[in-house]
Amino acid sequence: MNTIIQMHTPLTKEDIKELNVGDVIELTGTIFTARDAAHKRMQTAWETGAEQPIDFKDQLIFYAGPCPTKPGRTMGSIAPTTSMRMDSFVEMTFQLGMLGMIGKGDRSDFVPELCKKYGGVYLLSIGGASAMISDQVKTCDVVAYDDLGTESIKRLKVEKLRLIVGIDTKGRVFQTEQVAQYKR
Repeated sequence: MNTIIQMHTPLTKEDIKELNVGDVIELTGTIFTARDAAHKRMQTAWETGAEQPIDFKDQLIFYAGPCPTKPGRTMGSIAPTTSMRMDSFVEMTFQLGMLGMIGKGDRSDFVPELCKKYGGVYLLSIGGASAMISDQVKTCDVVAYDDLGTESIKRLKVEKLRLIVGIDTKGRVFQTEQVAQYKR
C-alpha cells in the first residue's frame, strides 16, 4: 500500500509538483465546491471581465453539491460529481489561478495536457461515500451564488479528506497507467 501523504492548505505549485499519479493524500484545510451552474456563471464573469466570486489563486475546486444540512450536522451528504461535465471550464479555472480539481471519473483527453501546461492536478474522491466524506467536513459556508442552492459555491474546511492523484502535473493519468498494468 502507498504511504499516505498528509497535505494542508494553502498549497503551492511546488507542493503539488511532487505528487505522482496513484499517490494517496489526506487533505486538511480549505477547499471550495463548484459544479456546472457555478462554472457557467464563472465563465460569464470571465468573458465579460466581471469580478470572480472568489479568489481562485492556489485553490482546489471540489466538483460537488452537498445535500441540505440536517439538524445537528455540519452539512448534508456530499460526494464528487462526474468531473467530465466541467472539462470545458478547466482551462479558464487554471487561468484564474486554480491549483487543482477534486472529482470522480475520467476526464477528456485534453485535460492531462492542461494539467501539465498549468502545473495543476486532478484528485480523485470516492463516489458513493457521501456520508463518510461529510464527516470529514468540519465547516461549510456559502460564499457565492446562494440562489443556486446545492450548486452554490461553498467554502469547506476539511480534515483528512482522502484523495488519490488522478492526473499529476506531468500530465500522467492514473486510470491509463492502471489499466495498462492489467492488459495482457
